[in-house]
Amino acid sequence: MQKEFVVIGLGRFGGSIVRELIDQGADVMAVDIATERVDEYAAIATQAVVADTTDETVLKSLGIRNFEHVIVAIGDDIQSSILTTLMLKEIGVKKITVKAQNDYHEKVLRKIGADQVVHPERDMGIRIANNILSQNVLDYLELSDEHSIMEIKVNEKIAGKSLVDLDIRARYGINIVAIKRGNNINVSPPADEKLQLNDVLIMIGADVDINRFEKKVLS
Repeated sequence: MQKEFVVIGLGRFGGSIVRELIDQGADVMAVDIATERVDEYAAIATQAVVADTTDETVLKSLGIRNFEHVIVAIGDDIQSSILTTLMLKEIGVKKITVKAQNDYHEKVLRKIGADQVVHPERDMGIRIANNILSQNVLDYLELSDEHSIMEIKVNEKIAGKSLVDLDIRARYGINIVAIKRGNNINVSPPADEKLQLNDVLIMIGADVDINRFEKKVLS
């Protein structure tokens, strides 16, 4: 069954979501209060609509409650973001993801029923900072305030050793969930797997443990 989404707010963040969802074969209604933004996505989205989403009557007329997932990507207008989220909840939308500007905005969004709140600028800043701070960290995904998934490149210090030699789980409490080698990904690699230079370890664990592993083993 074709997945159907609504993206409200067609700035850089919302626009990129529209493009990616369409590329992945989803049906997308793109909505914005600005005509010029809607015109930009008219040829890309399944449907593009100019609408004020803080008006409950307008939302109902668009049939938005029939879509399985609505993404509220409204930019700097926090009031419109909150009102839109509240209206979506009241008309019965099943899943609502909202872009937050700050922690206070997130608290309000969660109180009024947002299912998922994202901080794209903050999260990208964290990823870039981790990449800058360490030549070994290739990518970073925050799972919670204290746990993350990281991609760490194998260097000369551990190349040729196996996972059992490094004993990463017992020593550091980190799980290696996959090894990327070129274009291949080995999911749940065996303990005797020998690491090669420039392999990428995809690991999950507490931030303090991953940092400890990186400093003691890779630095």
